[in-house]
Amino acid sequence: MSNAPYREPGLPLQARVDDLLARMTLPEKVGQLMQLDGQRVYRDLIRDFNVGSLLHINGSDADAAQAAAAQTRLGIPLLLADDGIHGHSFWAGATIFPTQLALACSWNPELAREVARVTAVEMRATGLKWTFSPVLCLARDLRWGRINETFGEDPLLLGTLALAMIEGYQGEGLHDPNAVLATAKHYAGYSETLGGRDASEAELSRRKLRSTFLPPFERAARGGAMAFMTGYQAIDGVPSTANRWLLTEVLREEWGFEGILVTDWNNLGHLVNSQRVCADHAEAAALAIRAGNDLIMATPEFFEGAQAAVARGLLTEAEIDAVVRRVLTLKFRMGLFEDAGLSDPERIRTQVGCAAHRELALRAARESLVLLRNDPWQGAPLLPLDPSRPRRIAVVGPNADDPDAQLGDWSLGSGQMVGPSGDRHPREATVTVRDGVRSLLPAGWTLVDSADEADLIVALVGDRVAYNGEFKSTATLELQDGQIEWLAGLAALGKPWVGVLINGKPLVLPPALQAVPALIECFNPGMLGGQAVAEALFGLLNPSGRLSISIPVHVGQQPVFYNAVRGQHGDRYADLTQEPAFAFGFGLGYGRVEYGAPSLDRPQARAGETVSVQLELHNPGPREQVEVVQLYVEDEVTSATWARRELKGWERVCLAAGERREVVLSLAVDSLWIVDAEGRRVVEPGSFRLLVGGSSRDQDLSALSLVVG
Repeated sequence: MSNAPYREPGLPLQARVDDLLARMTLPEKVGQLMQLDGQRVYRDLIRDFNVGSLLHINGSDADAAQAAAAQTRLGIPLLLADDGIHGHSFWAGATIFPTQLALACSWNPELAREVARVTAVEMRATGLKWTFSPVLCLARDLRWGRINETFGEDPLLLGTLALAMIEGYQGEGLHDPNAVLATAKHYAGYSETLGGRDASEAELSRRKLRSTFLPPFERAARGGAMAFMTGYQAIDGVPSTANRWLLTEVLREEWGFEGILVTDWNNLGHLVNSQRVCADHAEAAALAIRAGNDLIMATPEFFEGAQAAVARGLLTEAEIDAVVRRVLTLKFRMGLFEDAGLSDPERIRTQVGCAAHRELALRAARESLVLLRNDPWQGAPLLPLDPSRPRRIAVVGPNADDPDAQLGDWSLGSGQMVGPSGDRHPREATVTVRDGVRSLLPAGWTLVDSADEADLIVALVGDRVAYNGEFKSTATLELQDGQIEWLAGLAALGKPWVGVLINGKPLVLPPALQAVPALIECFNPGMLGGQAVAEALFGLLNPSGRLSISIPVHVGQQPVFYNAVRGQHGDRYADLTQEPAFAFGFGLGYGRVEYGAPSLDRPQARAGETVSVQLELHNPGPREQVEVVQLYVEDEVTSATWARRELKGWERVCLAAGERREVVLSLAVDSLWIVDAEGRRVVEPGSFRLLVGGSSRDQDLSALSLVVG
């Protein structure tokens, strides 16, 4: 077929697609719609299924798979993908960044864009052109095992960071040699779980979807994301993979999405085996194709099922052709027929895990740390530690020296994949907190392993991979494995101590941590997280992170997100308030920033206009401070129930010692929409409260009034 028209780069794209499609048999067409796990068996999959896409394969295996595909009758190149969730996750020695939940605490879209750019560069070096990232699920029930993959609980923060990562992954476009396709997932409402259980039925109306869960995905679609992935759950009885309204009417027809839609792992099989809405894989294939799916992930039965659906009249070959056309068009647009994008040993040597990329991982870890408490100890805040006062410091606890806990889920060691060079990242590539403290230990200080012998203790607690991820939802948010009792014993020593949390989700703080003088939240800070923590302890870093998610007092407060719909009987439980332990947007530094009284450029505005909020910030302290100025809005009266409060903007401001600065936050009136009872997005005239300050808490906000009409 070397002289066939589809091999001619100079021909119009659609002419090449038409020529290739006309040459394909039905089995070859069906194979192009399959994405299968390529670990160790890729040659069999190419031979037996004519498979069009593989995942979990990279490096020399990826090159061999492309060579095998080139030897098939038509020589159609493979589209190779993997879960580059917070770095090139499954390549030993790649740069592993903080998880999305941690990175979101930076409130820094440009940082997220850079993280995605580096991830794309490292993935491309190993032969991959597609990542299953970013995750656009909203955090709701904190028991859900995949909270660590989210950007937290707010749609605006989530959508802004996700769009930045999409831009970073996809770079200059499909022909960018350092770009990969981005995937917005899991579309949509996957995180609205029952009891925090993974992949359960989501109790969602279309209005609730449009109000909260769909806006970030709409930004992704309109912002150029080239792939979407469905969720495991069903909505109102319709599995996502079978939901034509969601996949075709909204995504393609309403938002104009022109990329490809891939199911999550064996979603088509779930239609038959667990959700049981189809009797067999032929019925499931017909349902999935007609709903709008393009690639069927990890369901080998689709190969025979789709052909059987055609034979039984459940599906026409023309319907399959329409989907194959979309997949082939993307492969031609990506230039795969001219250059399949093989791995490059020199790029692997010089780029994967290189010094510049690790420096970005360190910066991401630094900006993601959240200082939750820094109370006085003997008259002064415990942190930062005074390096001129020599001490015996113990860095102890289950996460003090555990690389896997620090890297978090979706990394070698979390179990989803065994890489070509092993099932762990090289130990020397990760700086744990104990490593970091050891490397920065001031002159005259000593590091000991015993809390009993130390005069200063840093306690590293939280959770581990066993309590995070797919299939790993938890019934509780308590610290596990005896940590509560261990912390109680530590506190009883009566020594100054610092609590440091390394965890995949917010956890309920036991009494000892509720009273600890200083507390730092890291979530999963990535490879260089230990160095960032050590820098914070010794004052080389002034923490600037702000929570992307609320931390509850008790698991029974679920849900505890700040932007819940208003209207309930009372404002507390009979035995507990509804206030979280730490609220969305909260975070401290080693100083304070003073807010001047905010003002509004005008008290009234109309749709299509923009208003500005001005205020002065002052850093009265002796060191640089970063403040995240947050703007929230409350719609005073709405025609349908609505969120009590919504984030509408923010500004990350760096202030030198003693600096005063005027900050201006812009607010588009068109962003003040609600979804009315008829499911329409509208800006309703009336009064709004604009709230400006340092977190979502009432006590941290100053109010202004705006009339829209």
